[in-house]
Amino acid sequence: MKKICLFIVFISVLFSCSDSSNSNKNPNIPNYSINAYLDYNLPLYNNLKFISNPVFVSNYGAKGLIVMKTGEGTYNAFDAACPNQALASCTAMTIDGINAVCSCDKTSYNLFTGQGGQEYPMKQYRVELTGTVIHVYN
Repeated sequence: MKKICLFIVFISVLFSCSDSSNSNKNPNIPNYSINAYLDYNLPLYNNLKFISNPVFVSNYGAKGLIVMKTGEGTYNAFDAACPNQALASCTAMTIDGINAVCSCDKTSYNLFTGQGGQEYPMKQYRVELTGTVIHVYN
């Protein structure tokens, strides 16, 4: 009986760790390799010292990155491509406060969650903070 219980616990843990999110399974945005280092002491990234001050970073991902500090020591990074439109049909999303707005359909996506009420949320990347450097990667 003990072996069966352990097996059930193992299977439960295994399935609870799977990624069922649509965020990184979006057919509209290719999987580009991301490896960006942003030092928030540099003037270009200075807004990243403060919560809710997103920054657009060009030349990464499909259409650039939008990075925002969400709390002490925590950051979110999303691709700036409209997640529910064909890649070639739209320009990079624009920042409007704590939201990113798609240039094609004007859908607004929350930069804390990446959600916009559409089929696909924004494509999210991993973020680590080391000292003053924010590492965005996948």
